[in-house]
Amino acid sequence: MDDQRNMRATTALLLRSEGYSVLEAATGEEALATLSNGGVDLMLTDLKMEPMDGLTLLKKALEVAPRLQVIMMTAFGSIESAVEAMRQGAFDYVTKPFKEGELRYRVERALERARMQTTLDLLTGEFNERHGLSALVGRSAAMRELTSRLTRVAQSDATVLVQGESGTGKELVARAVHAHSRRKDKPFVPVNCAAISEMLLESELFGHAKGAFTGAVRARRGLVEEADGGTLFIDEVTETTPAFQSKLLRTLQEGEVRRVGESTSVKVDVRIVAATNRDIELEVREKRFRQDLYYRLNVVTLRVPPLRERLEDVPELAEHFLKRANARSPNPKRLSEAAVGHLMGYSFPGNVRELENLVEQAAALAEGVELLPEDFPLRPNTRVEASGPMGSPVGMSSLDTSMRMPTLAEAVEEAERRAIAQALEKHGVDLGRVAEELSVSSTTLWRKMKRLNLRPSGADHRD
Repeated sequence: MDDQRNMRATTALLLRSEGYSVLEAATGEEALATLSNGGVDLMLTDLKMEPMDGLTLLKKALEVAPRLQVIMMTAFGSIESAVEAMRQGAFDYVTKPFKEGELRYRVERALERARMQTTLDLLTGEFNERHGLSALVGRSAAMRELTSRLTRVAQSDATVLVQGESGTGKELVARAVHAHSRRKDKPFVPVNCAAISEMLLESELFGHAKGAFTGAVRARRGLVEEADGGTLFIDEVTETTPAFQSKLLRTLQEGEVRRVGESTSVKVDVRIVAATNRDIELEVREKRFRQDLYYRLNVVTLRVPPLRERLEDVPELAEHFLKRANARSPNPKRLSEAAVGHLMGYSFPGNVRELENLVEQAAALAEGVELLPEDFPLRPNTRVEASGPMGSPVGMSSLDTSMRMPTLAEAVEEAERRAIAQALEKHGVDLGRVAEELSVSSTTLWRKMKRLNLRPSGADHRD
């Protein structure tokens, strides 16, 4: 874009000779009209133009095409204006008269950045698609409460502590927090403290200077710096030592890291999401985890329920995992009702991860198209604890081979009984709140309570 015809034609001719597809515009309005059609990666524009100057065109062009790369062309005496243009979003500037090699170099750099941005957008879109709320499968009351809380906290920069047993999907929750935050276009960097030795963990997280220890042949940035602008997920944080915890506390308090072997600190802008499968309050009481760090991490807590507390999600989860397994197999399988009932009568000590492994194993080894109960070998000595009428416990032992497996209808009814009983215990006689939590109408709730012989907590139990 240049209002001087000769300059515009010469520049276009040079770029076409390099193999670039070039569109010309004589005015700012014409350039904006061209940009609105899409397909433009880079705009070269003069700074001094009439009636629309280069800065005004820059602002409007980035509104039309936010990913557009812009190079400002300016006379030597207007470099300050060109620098101002870069502050407002231009990628680079070149002073006139410029050499052909200099223009080619700057154009190549701008287009390389455009290609990298396109790749980043694709990766970010894939990340958000894979790790957004849709990745948290389940419609139980416990999962609805988790996703509701997650979406609220994701919008802030508050530190999050994710608690849950092994295999419940704590990292999936952390990724969903990142995917729904303002940092979603920046890195998500996970680190598992239990998988790294104590000696290496500090270097892994905070980086090190050259020669800081044997084998440190060059300086290295740590994962905290790699996550700058984004989210650092610290899994199994309770597996760390008090000495390491004090250094992590400093990072949280000061917003900076000090590499091993260096005396100066580096400022970082990182959101921390930590996770543990232990009772962290017990760890604090037993002096195994620093209380001050616990308070720093426990700004917002997200509890991921074990699968035994949301067995009504088992059919949907099993179908989800089977669909994924079928996508990798030339012989797709389907779940039988008997198999679903079989799975819903199991307590899943390994949680969602165990269910995923069971489904993948069955899909790979079953001979028939339809998966049957015998295709899912379950661990012995497991029980499903559920709420019977009026909250009385109902146990089912997998060792009792004389007991027949429940039908799908029976399993669904038991899951309904458990969900309603838990909601009644939580809200008591406020049936409106109970119906809202369960996402059913008051009439439907009343009918199910009558059929299942359930009453609200604290209600008069006389007939």
